[in-house]
Amino acid sequence: MTTTAPDLELTHFEYSVDDDGVALVLIDRDGEAMNTMSPDLMMDADSVIERIENDPDVVAVVLGSAKPDNFLAGADIRWFQSLTDAETAAEMLTQGQEVINRLENLHKERGKPVVAAIHGPCLGGGMELALACSMRIASDDEGKTQLGQPEVQLGLLPGAGGTQRLPRLVGVATALDLVLTGRPVRPRKARKMGLVDEVCPVEVLLDVARRRALDAVGTLGSEPGDGAVAGLKGLLSPERIQQLALEENPLGRKVLFQKAEQQMLETTKGNYPAPKEILQAVKVGMEQGLEAGLAFEAEAFGRLVVTPESKALRSVFFASQDLKKETWVPDGVEPVTVRKVGVIGGGLMGGGIATVTATKANTSTRIKEVDDAGAARGLGYVDTYLRGQVKRRRMTPREAERVMHLVTGTVDYAGFGNVDLVIEAVFEDLALKHAILADVEAATDEATIFATNTSSIPIADIAAAAKRPENVIGMHYFSPADKMPLLEIITTDRTADRVTATCVEFGKRQGKTVIVVNDGTGFYANRALAPYMNEVGYLLAEGVDIEHIDDTMVQWGFPVGPVTLIDEVGIDVAVKVGEIMVGAFGDRMTPAEGLDKMIADDRMGRKNERGFYRYEKGKKTEVDESVYSVLGVTPSTSMPTGEIEDRLSLQFINEAARCLEDGVLRSARDGDIGAIFGFGFPPFTGGPFMLVDRLGAAEVVKRMERLAETHGDRFQPAQILVDHAESGEPVRR
Repeated sequence: MTTTAPDLELTHFEYSVDDDGVALVLIDRDGEAMNTMSPDLMMDADSVIERIENDPDVVAVVLGSAKPDNFLAGADIRWFQSLTDAETAAEMLTQGQEVINRLENLHKERGKPVVAAIHGPCLGGGMELALACSMRIASDDEGKTQLGQPEVQLGLLPGAGGTQRLPRLVGVATALDLVLTGRPVRPRKARKMGLVDEVCPVEVLLDVARRRALDAVGTLGSEPGDGAVAGLKGLLSPERIQQLALEENPLGRKVLFQKAEQQMLETTKGNYPAPKEILQAVKVGMEQGLEAGLAFEAEAFGRLVVTPESKALRSVFFASQDLKKETWVPDGVEPVTVRKVGVIGGGLMGGGIATVTATKANTSTRIKEVDDAGAARGLGYVDTYLRGQVKRRRMTPREAERVMHLVTGTVDYAGFGNVDLVIEAVFEDLALKHAILADVEAATDEATIFATNTSSIPIADIAAAAKRPENVIGMHYFSPADKMPLLEIITTDRTADRVTATCVEFGKRQGKTVIVVNDGTGFYANRALAPYMNEVGYLLAEGVDIEHIDDTMVQWGFPVGPVTLIDEVGIDVAVKVGEIMVGAFGDRMTPAEGLDKMIADDRMGRKNERGFYRYEKGKKTEVDESVYSVLGVTPSTSMPTGEIEDRLSLQFINEAARCLEDGVLRSARDGDIGAIFGFGFPPFTGGPFMLVDRLGAAEVVKRMERLAETHGDRFQPAQILVDHAESGEPVRR
């Protein structure tokens, strides 16, 4: 028989005790579909722990979730917005640590084992609760259950013991990898690394946890890692034993932390303060003990939560969450369910689109190409992706086979009669796109949506040849489409709301972060990128060293340098897009002459392994020094990095502002997300508009006007920036 405790008033937990004295504690955040940690939830947790401490009839505890598909997904990020000073934040974290310490002491001091029964996300604060338990049992659902400490992705560190208990449980090296990257792990891998003790089907999860809790009754718990790691030494691989020996040796630990710091700085370029604090928190805990580590952890959290970097990263998180709910259409407009998709073009882009359509959206996909070889390439792209998923154990062979059966190929329009959505991904040629549009309209019914993946041609120009222009829309994917997260959807004045709603909903099914922008040459993403890329040409024409440019902007925060990006995109493509931009926007978009010289020397970039860099078997090696003679310049590294940063970043920011001013962007929020998710604009800035607000529009305008005096009208600031500089109002409201 199971009894409840009516005198225990709880809002966010369910509590009961069975005849054997096992307390079942289920987290159930009131009014929310997802369990998240907050002060009021921790107050409930404190009450539950106090009851268990003082109830002699309770001999063991099972901690689980009343939600059907999540354990506890981390902290309620909204709560962080209320933390405006470091001292208050540190004090609140210390209080949370004390509750979790009491949870751990139920076993360590009172002999009442606590077993975490984990199904679904167990992240952040949820992981820290689980780490304080005597044992962790996870469901074997590789799709839903994941464990990790993702706080670093918000510019923070785990503040409730994660930097202390995790290293003691799985070892310092493994813990640093998890906490510094924020990557979650699935049940099988978690079991292998010792993060969970057992994996079982979700149907028996609570029963197994209950049995394990009863088995441990009468024992006293120990520090995390005392038994879990040390006790397994004899069963571990020689490599793991060597790692443990390194971590337990003071000199070895010193080498380990030095190497970790070096790798961290290589990755972050010093732009993110959280990884440095995380590394120090782990180090303090391992060298000075758990209590000192927890104290440092709370203080470090307080310092981090008020940094501009954390505020920026949290703004990106909130914006991403908002976009998941955004429809961009009036209330009452419902999307059409897409059951079958046609993809025109089986190349790199078409193959990637087909891949996310079949694997993420789980939708029947038909690839149309001009010949059997092209169709085979498209099918092969999907097959290669699926094989990789199987190899990484993210799919079973049977699951991969089922998905592959969703994809077919053709050299004509057979099978397109019942297609709901056609996505065209062919060359940037208006006449070709018109011809394909005509063929598609002839082969499909009146409701079929025609989406073009064009990266620069206005959608209205393509729709001008349509019999049903209301069905024409832009779906601009970023290469490679199976990896890049952004989908930029472009609407014209004639695009039907039904079409927009359908493409937005389907893009989300494909796993994309979706923004919707209004039509115009280059739309938002490529239009903002164009002057940034143009300025690279001007720097090269002035003789600035190629690696100096790339290294400067990578250090500034971009994932790749802009010269490398030109090689990746294709020098010929960059020239063609440049011509389109000049035609639309005039002299301020005029590129430097250098790229024309590269084309004349048959340099296309990575695609023909002749670009600014050398390539061996498709991999970039070093700068091709002969490029400088082609450009007619002598390379120099004398230009200050600050000048390079300003000339490139401000060109991007200024054009983004013009897109907002012209109504291409519907909000500054969308512009920030588009820049970060589409081109890797540094996330710690929050995006171009949040960066303007951080620097102040007046400062941005002053810098641009100074550059305009030297380099001409291409640096004239957008009027919207001038207006905000005068008013002092933020751009991102």
